[in-house]
Amino acid sequence: MLRAFLIAAALSCAVPSGIGPALAQEPGQDAPDRPRKPLSAMSVEEVLDRLAASPTPQIGAQIEAEALRRFHESGSATIDLLLAWATTAMQDERYPVALDVLDQIVLLAPGFAEGWNKRATVYFLVKDYGKSIADIRHTLALQPRHFGALAGLGLILRDIGQPQKALEAFQAALAVNPHLENAKKVVKELEEELAGDTI
Repeated sequence: MLRAFLIAAALSCAVPSGIGPALAQEPGQDAPDRPRKPLSAMSVEEVLDRLAASPTPQIGAQIEAEALRRFHESGSATIDLLLAWATTAMQDERYPVALDVLDQIVLLAPGFAEGWNKRATVYFLVKDYGKSIADIRHTLALQPRHFGALAGLGLILRDIGQPQKALEAFQAALAVNPHLENAKKVVKELEEELAGDTI
């Protein structure tokens, strides 16, 4: 389910085990005559460029892990600690606690996109779609290629009966990360739904 993808992406605070060594050099680019900049040395925008161009799901998964790691870099030990607390509360389904902590994060670090994205996810989980959309807009204003936020927006728009806008949100997510298999399935469903509406 795409809902599961959204939750998993929101809860991913670190690069999964076993991924780190593969990031020393960009996957699939190990030709000795073409040395490539390691992913770890790239800017987040360069990482997202490589993710969009990644040719296989396996390579894409490694680059996605690096992108998620970058999304979670706040630059503040305090914010990192608060984010860890909020993530634990989300995992334990203690959503009021998570919201309290995330309120502090967006207050202390309004320029940190992941704080807004995490709070948007909690609002989504408690079905407060209006507040979730508002926080997604903050997220995307700070990081327009946050594929998790784009997919989350698509979920909400689909749930509230706006299939065309939902389709556009999912397509935007796939333009950044073309290996979101559940998003591809929903895009197909939405395209069929919209085609049926025009018959």
